[in-house]
Amino acid sequence: MSSSLSVYLLDIAATRALVGSRDDELLAWVRAAFPDLLAQDDDYFSHAIEQGAPTASEALHAVVHGGPFSENRDHAFTYGYAYKRLCSLTGRFLDNNSFTPHRGDWLSMVDEGLKTRGVTAVSVADFGYGSLPSPLPWADAPSCGEWAPEHIAEALRQYEAGQGAVAASGQASALEPAVEEAVTQCLGWIRMAAAKPGFGVIGFRF
Repeated sequence: MSSSLSVYLLDIAATRALVGSRDDELLAWVRAAFPDLLAQDDDYFSHAIEQGAPTASEALHAVVHGGPFSENRDHAFTYGYAYKRLCSLTGRFLDNNSFTPHRGDWLSMVDEGLKTRGVTAVSVADFGYGSLPSPLPWADAPSCGEWAPEHIAEALRQYEAGQGAVAASGQASALEPAVEEAVTQCLGWIRMAAAKPGFGVIGFRF
């Protein structure tokens, strides 16, 4: 079975603050501006909704109001997807064709590729093991991880220092083409986030 990533460039603090913000103007804007997207989510999860899971609009309301959440753990995923929807509407989607779809330990392989470039401050595997902002309930999917601004800054510093070391030695570690492409994509995310103070990357694996 394959997995996918959705990755967004966002002001992480501002995005986290949406959870429990009770911002009804935000809810009204999403419902008025993107009814087709909410209907699309409802159609995709129609079976779960028939079993009592909240609709996309209901889950979004719970996320913005910090609850209440369904006591049925099987419905917890809906709040993760509602948070992902907020990120998709308030952030910038980052190209992730190297990761969608992917199988097995691909994310760890890319992390190893990043290490050959000197980068250890961020990890794409973290997108598969992170958790949603409190108080959203835990769910198997989607998982959610963040590259905070300070980690982005350190990752860029590490890469630039690593490039300097490579230039001095005249040698570069060879990577498989697919891994090299994925590493290059990650470095692009890092550069874009570093160029916007306070911004980072939020990624979802599903």
